Amino acid sequence: MKQTLNTSWKGNMQFDALVGDHHVIMDASPEVGGENAGVRPKSLMLASLAGCTGMDVISILKKMRVEPRTFDIRIEAELTEEHPKHYTSMHLIYEFSGDNLDEEKLRKAIDLSQERYCGVSAAYRKALELTYEIRILG
Repeated sequence: MKQTLNTSWKGNMQFDALVGDHHVIMDASPEVGGENAGVRPKSLMLASLAGCTGMDVISILKKMRVEPRTFDIRIEAELTEEHPKHYTSMHLIYEFSGDNLDEEKLRKAIDLSQERYCGVSAAYRKALELTYEIRILG
């Protein structure tokens, strides 16, 4: 299955990626010649991972009849100091709140996402260390 994405230069350091019907504006910080008019490309890597696994987890939990009140994913990533700067590890922190949350079901949903369904996780795991933890708040 082939996918195509078009990204257009908008001047200076700004680019506009048309992702389906949605525009994603990317830009650099003023320190390196940008105008801070959009997100950084490497940050989108983190957002992509969080969105991919998050959608999986919610879908699986719904099938298990588990409804968290809140669900957040934080990612702590280690970036190299030298060019080409790239991530060497990512640690996902899955944070849930709600009544009577079963940690075993949460873990099962996350494991299924990480090991079977999330293509972003699968790709990143080939290039860097990917770990996670679960936090149940409240």
